Amino acid sequence: MNRINWNQGWSYRRLDSGEAFQPITLPYDCMLHENRSDDAEGGCNNGWFEGYDYELVKNFSWQKSAHVKHVFLEFEAVFHHGEIWCNGRKLAYRPNGYLGMTVEVTDCLNDGDNQVRVIARGADVPCERWYTGVGIYRPVWMREAPENYVEPDSIRLDTVSITPAVVKVAFDTSAEGPARIALMKNGRLIAGASTGGMHHEAELTVQDAKLWSPDTPELYQCVIRFGRDEATETFGIRTISCTVRNGLCINGKREILRGACVHHDNGLLGAVSLPEAEERKIRLLRSMGYNAIRSSHNPCSKTLLEVCDRLGMMVMDEYTDTWYIHKTKHDYAPYVQEWYERDLTDLVNKDYNHPSVVLYSLGNEVSESAEAKGVELFCRMRDKLKSMDATRPVTCGINIGFNQAAASGHSFFSDEKALKNDFKNLGTEDSNHRKWMFGPLFTRLNAILPGCDRATRDIFNASDVAGYNYGILRYRWDRFKYPSRIILGSESFCHDTARFWRIAQKDPGIIGDFVWTGIDHLGEVGLGAWEYKDYAPTYVHTKGWLTSGVGRADITGKLLPEAYFVKAALGQLVRPVIAVLPPNHHGERHSPSGWKMTNAVSSWAWEGCEGKPAKIEVYGCGAYVDLFLNSKKIGRRKLGKRCRVFFSIPYQQGQLTAVVYDSNGKETGRNCLISAEKQTMLRMEAEENRVETGRLVYIRLRLTDPKGVTKVLERQRIRVSVEGGELLGLGHACPYNEDGYVSDETSTYFGEALAIVRAGKAGRMHVRAAASAGQAEIDIDVI
Repeated sequence: MNRINWNQGWSYRRLDSGEAFQPITLPYDCMLHENRSDDAEGGCNNGWFEGYDYELVKNFSWQKSAHVKHVFLEFEAVFHHGEIWCNGRKLAYRPNGYLGMTVEVTDCLNDGDNQVRVIARGADVPCERWYTGVGIYRPVWMREAPENYVEPDSIRLDTVSITPAVVKVAFDTSAEGPARIALMKNGRLIAGASTGGMHHEAELTVQDAKLWSPDTPELYQCVIRFGRDEATETFGIRTISCTVRNGLCINGKREILRGACVHHDNGLLGAVSLPEAEERKIRLLRSMGYNAIRSSHNPCSKTLLEVCDRLGMMVMDEYTDTWYIHKTKHDYAPYVQEWYERDLTDLVNKDYNHPSVVLYSLGNEVSESAEAKGVELFCRMRDKLKSMDATRPVTCGINIGFNQAAASGHSFFSDEKALKNDFKNLGTEDSNHRKWMFGPLFTRLNAILPGCDRATRDIFNASDVAGYNYGILRYRWDRFKYPSRIILGSESFCHDTARFWRIAQKDPGIIGDFVWTGIDHLGEVGLGAWEYKDYAPTYVHTKGWLTSGVGRADITGKLLPEAYFVKAALGQLVRPVIAVLPPNHHGERHSPSGWKMTNAVSSWAWEGCEGKPAKIEVYGCGAYVDLFLNSKKIGRRKLGKRCRVFFSIPYQQGQLTAVVYDSNGKETGRNCLISAEKQTMLRMEAEENRVETGRLVYIRLRLTDPKGVTKVLERQRIRVSVEGGELLGLGHACPYNEDGYVSDETSTYFGEALAIVRAGKAGRMHVRAAASAGQAEIDIDVI
């Protein structure tokens, strides 16, 4: 089929509002542009955005053609309760906001002017426990086909063996007839076959095959020609196996899942899925040492999977956050039992040919799994899924403590609580502190309470892989008690990375771990935030709070010290990293969170803090580390298994240096931080200086001294303007953010902010920023 990008020429407005339509380019997140209010029904779940329903329309001209006999529209996702209308006819409805709709519009089209209208509902908040966005937030495609064609989503590519490499190709056509299959690599024909009928199958041998793996993500193309139609599918040649004896293996080699949970939003852009944003997300996670992601807690985008295929990032794709018990007032609980067969069919259609997808998860923290009815539903969903894809193991993220509570009649979630919207806020400042002061310890201990084993035994027995949320204290005992059980840390604390890595390397029955979370996300506000009053005037989660604050990278994509702790725990940190708890807030209480490990900052530019206690953290791989201030040795600490050591000295300007040594006393790496000079200036740094038309550019804005040292205690307003392009997002990383991301002005956070710009027509794009520290400009070539 001829695949046409159909993201231009749209407009939208609130449904039934009588407002004028506003022109937009898809993908587009309508909610991100709405007001935030303490009265918003979504509350802290979705960042206090007010909820509305929307209509999105595209007027277009279409002419009949002798060669085009069928026209399909593919909406990769509409959030949520999406309706597709064409020239006044309703063609499709789907309550799920993360799975797509493909409709044939051939019989609806006029020879001339036409209109497609989409309804996306967002007034029914809260509908998830995180920020969802609303609208057509993933791409739209028009597909044109001749009279006879390859059926959409019917192509299945399976690796039969890798020695030799044999690929099975199966697909359906709309009519009987011959088809030609060609396997291609970098434009070169590798293997071919001919088939006939309506259901086509062939096995092709690939000589000298290059296998897909996380370290070598080699990809091939399968091109199918059927009459006038042509269909192309990208795939990788690889096998998956998962056994308690050998662990999770790709092509027979064990791969330990070093994973991170991620939500579907893309930071300052909101929920929109754009190729550059998805690729940047995955590259950031790879740079932290992760080789896998968990799509939390919904099916991820096709765009993200394409990126993961190319970059070698393994994926656990997850279906839903709820089964039949509500967690929020308007969530998906009423629809799962009616829609799961259709949903899982489309989930498999989306994922099947992506080599990066190695696991399916059917739910997250569904305490329904503590009762027989829930386990029976899981088994029905599991069997449906495996009837379509038997190649990948199936799991479910189980919060062991939640199951124990549910089994004892004290469920954390209930329809009554959700319908009352009891979770609109997280409580008073004092109650929040009490809840989260011992958060990690309390959550870990929950998993070993009496009754936990009994409350999880049936769901774990029904799963190919037992998904433990925060259950690391159970691993060794459960592996002893249930020697055939394969365990996955489906959600975990950053603190536990080093412990997990030691256990998993010794026991292939522990196949991986997914930290909560890899990158900060919108909604679930303040969940992982450690903020002081200068940036967060209130620790009660009111409308100023916007993001969770829980990532190893912040919402702008900057790697935090916790990311380097992860790399050290995984044995991947080449040079030590130094971080400092803000000495200007020594002794003060910050906002509470059980998910954050440290609020240290990689800076020694604490002007005005001379003599104040400075608590220093050093992350590294080695036997021990020495710390020097202005060439004077401060002390030595043993690293070993800890990967993180501490020093405490009075702050003094100058140069702070950490040196790591091996057990023989040989230096293996060093790093330093330096203080800033008094002069402050504004600096702009683009991640790319040459881009294609329509592509994104990420521009870091920093308040620095003349040598480029970020002045973390400086705080200024920055205004950004763009010529030859469009400013899509502007903001800072603090979870408390009254500005949002859609204006042309923002404050800084620890001296930094981020601008996201979309390039215009070919030529030169000029971006200018201004603050009280001065102006900065940058030119970007657009090709």
